Amino acid sequence: MTSNKIKLDVVILAAGKGTRMNSSLPKVLHQIGAKPMLGHVIDAARELCTNKLHLIVGYGAEHIKQAFESEANLVWAIQEQQLGTGHAVMQAMPGLNTEDEQGQALILYGDVPLTKTSTLQELLDQSSPQTLSMLTLITDNPTGLGRIVRDEKGTICAIVEEKDANKEQKQIKEINTGIMVIPAAKLNRWLNALGNDNAQGEYYLTDIVAMAAAENCEINAKVITDASEVQGVNDKAQLAELERHYQMNKADELLQAGVTLRDPARVDIRGDLQTGADVEIDINAIFEGEVSLGNGVKIGPNVVIKDTTIADNTIILAGSNIDSAVIGERASVGPYARIRPGTVLKDETKIGNFVETKNAVIGKGSKASHLAYIGDAELGENVNIGAGTIVCNYDGVNKHKTTIGNNVFVGSNSVLVAPVTLADNTFIAAGSAINSDVPDGSLAVGRARQRNIPGWKRPSKN
Repeated sequence: MTSNKIKLDVVILAAGKGTRMNSSLPKVLHQIGAKPMLGHVIDAARELCTNKLHLIVGYGAEHIKQAFESEANLVWAIQEQQLGTGHAVMQAMPGLNTEDEQGQALILYGDVPLTKTSTLQELLDQSSPQTLSMLTLITDNPTGLGRIVRDEKGTICAIVEEKDANKEQKQIKEINTGIMVIPAAKLNRWLNALGNDNAQGEYYLTDIVAMAAAENCEINAKVITDASEVQGVNDKAQLAELERHYQMNKADELLQAGVTLRDPARVDIRGDLQTGADVEIDINAIFEGEVSLGNGVKIGPNVVIKDTTIADNTIILAGSNIDSAVIGERASVGPYARIRPGTVLKDETKIGNFVETKNAVIGKGSKASHLAYIGDAELGENVNIGAGTIVCNYDGVNKHKTTIGNNVFVGSNSVLVAPVTLADNTFIAAGSAINSDVPDGSLAVGRARQRNIPGWKRPSKN
């Protein structure tokens, strides 16, 4: 984080509609890694500055405000007409302290989501209330971007937008990223002097660079070469490109942490993933929200895990979907299991193929190996749930709880009609419908008497 001695205002430009996105959603709300692009920018700014953040919005302003209503210290300004970047920053000026000669303003963009906090910190480190500092990029493909013009001494003297650039200037490889740190007091004066006599008829923020040079204001540049850090998003192709770059960065972080990835290009991190030692992740795994994997955890292919903690040496097999659960040590889940919110699987449990749980606590060593539904239930230790068993927890209006003690065996194709309690050491015969409590050590048989009807003829097809 930047020093508390630096009086920094952060201004984030987020007023564009994003016509080429072909979407009614404001451009800055389109997501990278399951987070709005603007969210990434706000997060980076938070690490640099604990003061208020100034957001300039236009199209979809109320939608954007609603998306970030839980964020503290945001100051909103509206740009009713899109008249250029200089005009956008003007809208924030009433909220900035331009009287303090020590104040600085960092200009960021809501559709440039992958700028590293460390890069911004380096830019701030070389700035001062008396200098204008810029983030620039060396690229072999500067087409469409403003060029950095330097004099014979190598000093920056202007930025020329491509539509206003001459043939020689278009050959320049150093381009403007738009990210700047500007003395706040000077910024106010320079903005008031901007004109719009250019090919676009807009008020360019970049024109203040020439003003700074004319006043012999020192201009610094932090030069980078990673274009993804400053890549803006104008269409879905660019959004997809940055998404993949973001995911590869996340995969690289996992590899550096010692995680085994069967294919780094086929894992998606859409939140925060914490991992222990000797974790293995197979292809097409998706992690959403806050996920923690303990030591020795193995994640199979095509698994989706959201807001879940998984303890050491647990195996999640192929195709399983886990949401808002806590899973203990040496457990086994899947393949093709669905673990829904409120599930707690204790140590050494097994939830097998095509088993669904919801709001269920499964005790140590208990298992439901296949084809079962366990909802609103609490199971003790060493319980066996047979194939086809259903916990009927819903009466059409309310949910009811099923309680199962230790060492209970529930035979295949049984129905447990809640509320019901199966005490310790009980045994439920296969095919039973149980709608009353079963005492300790008892065998419950809840079947209708079988009748065999001789000579019965099957219906014929009309």
